Amino acid sequence: MALKPLFDRVVVKQIEAEEKTKSGIILSSSAQEKPQVYEVVEVGPGGKVDGEEIEIVIKKGDKVITGNYSGTEVKVDGVELKIVRQSDILAVVE
Repeated sequence: MALKPLFDRVVVKQIEAEEKTKSGIILSSSAQEKPQVYEVVEVGPGGKVDGEEIEIVIKKGDKVITGNYSGTEVKVDGVELKIVRQSDILAVVE
């Protein structure tokens, strides 16, 4: 099954946490810090939202940072995804 977001929505997938520290220590899964960086999986077409024309500036494949409590978490084919509004994206990671 595939998700096609509507209007200014963006589907993102959390990037996996590092398993090693910079010094080479291997971390257990409970000690790994969840990264706040997501990869954009799918992007909506934009259009009028609340009477305002919204242009989509995020592209599929971008790495982004979103607010901690923004969006809706969903599970599709065993993969955890999050659907957020473009305005909930705080930054693009380059």
